Amino acid sequence: MRFHRIHRKRAEVPVVPMIDILFILLVFFIVSTTFKKPRQVLRIEIPTVREIPGESLADTRSVIAVDATGNVTLDSLAVPEGLLDTYLATFRRQNPERRLELEADRSLPLERLLQVWEALTRAGIPIKEVPARIQSAKPGP
Repeated sequence: MRFHRIHRKRAEVPVVPMIDILFILLVFFIVSTTFKKPRQVLRIEIPTVREIPGESLADTRSVIAVDATGNVTLDSLAVPEGLLDTYLATFRRQNPERRLELEADRSLPLERLLQVWEALTRAGIPIKEVPARIQSAKPGP
């Protein structure tokens, strides 16, 4: 006995209408897209050092040196603990045109460095006028 089988059609996805829809979407996105505007670039000018003939940079700056233990010297003169702001104020009165430079050891505690900056502020010297150079300890002679 033969049973009658119903032949089912295979499910097919219509590709041509899908291509049409994709093309329409592509055109829509191209037309409706707003492109990025070029960003403004911030120009940064790095300061350079120009040496004036007949004048060296070493002559124009005095050095406040702080070693790893926190001892402070001002132009090779040892400054006692707690008197740095007095020494700086006196130095500023005696040498009004002379600029300062801070030279600190890399292993110096941050607290001590902040104390030196506070002493500069109490002496009336703006911190931004005193460049800081952090370096490793110098080997002894």
